[in-house]
Amino acid sequence: MQENAFSINYQKQYIATPKSEIHFIQEKIDLKKLFFSQAQNCRRLFTLDANVAALPCLKNFIALFGAAKIKPGVYDGSGAAKGSALVIVKSGEKYKTIKTVLQIVTAALDRAFTRKDVFCAIGGGVLTDMTAFAASLYKRGAVCEFVPTTLLAMVDAAMGGKTGCDFDDYKNMIGAFYPARALYVYPDFVQSLNAAQYRSGFAEAFKTALLYDKKMFAEISKKRELIKKRDKTFVFKMIQACAKAKARVVQKDMTEKNIRMQLNLGHTFGHALETCAGLGKIAHGDAVAWGIGRALCLSQKLGLCSKEYKEEVFALLDYFGWETKAAPKYFCPKDGGKKILEAMRRDKKNSSNKIRVILQRGLCETVITEVNDKDILKCL
Repeated sequence: MQENAFSINYQKQYIATPKSEIHFIQEKIDLKKLFFSQAQNCRRLFTLDANVAALPCLKNFIALFGAAKIKPGVYDGSGAAKGSALVIVKSGEKYKTIKTVLQIVTAALDRAFTRKDVFCAIGGGVLTDMTAFAASLYKRGAVCEFVPTTLLAMVDAAMGGKTGCDFDDYKNMIGAFYPARALYVYPDFVQSLNAAQYRSGFAEAFKTALLYDKKMFAEISKKRELIKKRDKTFVFKMIQACAKAKARVVQKDMTEKNIRMQLNLGHTFGHALETCAGLGKIAHGDAVAWGIGRALCLSQKLGLCSKEYKEEVFALLDYFGWETKAAPKYFCPKDGGKKILEAMRRDKKNSSNKIRVILQRGLCETVITEVNDKDILKCL
């Protein structure tokens, strides 16, 4: 197995697992080989959504569970997978609910899993969030592992221990910090994504470059065509760079008390847009990219960043097909942005009557601050 690996070490600040092992596997996707090439030392409860379960590269893995019709349900393993089980859930943000989380818990309970057994998500950020949350609830904490299948999950969502589900039309309003013991990253999954999924994931990589990586930002600026073509070498380097950048932050601030808040660049605006448009109507990365534009607009209006820096970033946002207008095509508020502002007020990261936002003075110069409503409305 050709792979590169590194660890996120939690320095005893989190008891679920002392570290997350991140494995980058540069070979043909074969989950049967990955999990069942030798005798199991634990049972695994695998979770997939119906779209991922239908991928041709998972056919021999799915066959171990007799799930030939690829429809939602719970399937027990046979042969090398005997003792393990597979939960297939419905696809999409609209199913990122406590009901789905509890379906995963129930499947484990019905099969008498112990908390030494493993909950393993094979999917994107929606699935890794829900599976890890289910693991955190099960008997006060079972082990979890991930095989991220989207670019968004590989560069951001699957790493760092944030878990949860949406509630009452608000994004990730229920959850816990509960990191996975291991992540198995196959960059080849990126080639199977549709254009919208790829663009959504790339938005999180772009965010990482703005926050922490001047070299990556320069590469993105110069090699735009390679990115659009999903050049395998470029994609692999980008995934590794993002993973290591996030690891450095999470190791210092697992539970988002200070510097980890920087990772929310674009998210306060973006989550509010997702809520107002209806969860699942807009790809998460597209909403974040729009939010990055709004954050830089606000940064310039407050005198933090230069017009030149804002316009440089806006040019790239436009090139890759993201919305930069105050009223995006996804959701056109007719109230001057008041509905989005109200959704921003309910963001879980706020701690006062002002809204906390992540702004920038320039590339890799980030500010965590609170802002008055009138300043936010000027950008909406």
